[in-house]
Amino acid sequence: MPVPDSSQSRVHAVLHAASFVESRVDSKLSTIGLSLPKLAALYHLVQAGGSLPLGQLADRLSCVKSNVTQLMGRLEADGLVARTAGPGDRRSRLAVLTDAGRGAFEQGARLREEAERELFDVLSEEETAQLARIIEKLVRRTA
Repeated sequence: MPVPDSSQSRVHAVLHAASFVESRVDSKLSTIGLSLPKLAALYHLVQAGGSLPLGQLADRLSCVKSNVTQLMGRLEADGLVARTAGPGDRRSRLAVLTDAGRGAFEQGARLREEAERELFDVLSEEETAQLARIIEKLVRRTA
């Protein structure tokens, strides 16, 4: 990916960098059949102890329920999650992490960390800390 030149806006430069990072991480994850959205869903299921109602998963992923339904369909087809009826309410659906899903999450997390090291190893510790502070400041400002 070409580097944005100085005539482009800061917003464009940040979006370009985000796209570049996302592309590199997705490329690594694709070697094991995962993507960033799939890994994020698996992460939230792991953090929740292995299952979540689909509505709560949508909230944690900051997306609408229809997107989670599509994502769950892909994860279910891959054997990484199962959808079951919620306890006490047959209309409620739970996303349940399978053993294969837990293994895929662990492998995906390692690949994401590897991609992160490869992407950011050009930065010194000070630059890494500065980048974290800048990102945090921008996020706080817009929150």
